[in-house]
Amino acid sequence: MYVSIALKIFFGLIGLLIVIRLLGKKELSQITPFDFIYLILLGSFLEEGVFDEKVSIFHILYAVAIWGGLIYLIEVLVMKSDRFRKLLKGESSDLIIKGKVDIRALKKNHIEMEQLRILMRNQGYFSLTEIEHATLETSGTLSVLPKAKEMAVKPGMLNITPEENAPTYLLVDEGEVEEKELKKAGKSKEWLLSELKKEGVDDIADIFYGEWSEKIGFYLIPYEERK
Repeated sequence: MYVSIALKIFFGLIGLLIVIRLLGKKELSQITPFDFIYLILLGSFLEEGVFDEKVSIFHILYAVAIWGGLIYLIEVLVMKSDRFRKLLKGESSDLIIKGKVDIRALKKNHIEMEQLRILMRNQGYFSLTEIEHATLETSGTLSVLPKAKEMAVKPGMLNITPEENAPTYLLVDEGEVEEKELKKAGKSKEWLLSELKKEGVDDIADIFYGEWSEKIGFYLIPYEERK
């Protein structure tokens, strides 16, 4: 019996490590709720099987293999399909835009103002007046772009009136136009194609990553540079 339990724990640990590898190299804060469920359920499989004499090592290996295979399939589908990724992983949501709270976005994400303030304080900001732009990530963390005067070296101390920071938009992701980001930026696909031509890009499929900011302009990474 003791040998059986030891073997179950050993192979269970190997299976858990394999599943974690399938999730990719993510920090704990980057794991989405769906990723977390993967691990919780796998842990339940192992817990039930270790002390149940009716469950053999082969049963555990079979369960881990099926579960790991399903996770791998889902991760592949998530990588290949934006719709599938949004369905399972969710998508980021802008809660503060140009210093103003988007109440509809708060309600959509079931977040109260006090919860938003807690997320802000976790990032080191204690007032809405300090924030220019804030995005709720799929992991549940808040990414904050502070107002220029609230940054580490405060221009206000030097009697300088700086221009406000502007958020960046991911307009091209792996050779495809991000229509939703274009809409957020208030731009059209025709504008994007025209501006990219000015940057020397004739085919959008050649761009691995393309972000745009009203203040900075384009930052482009072609597929050649990625390779």
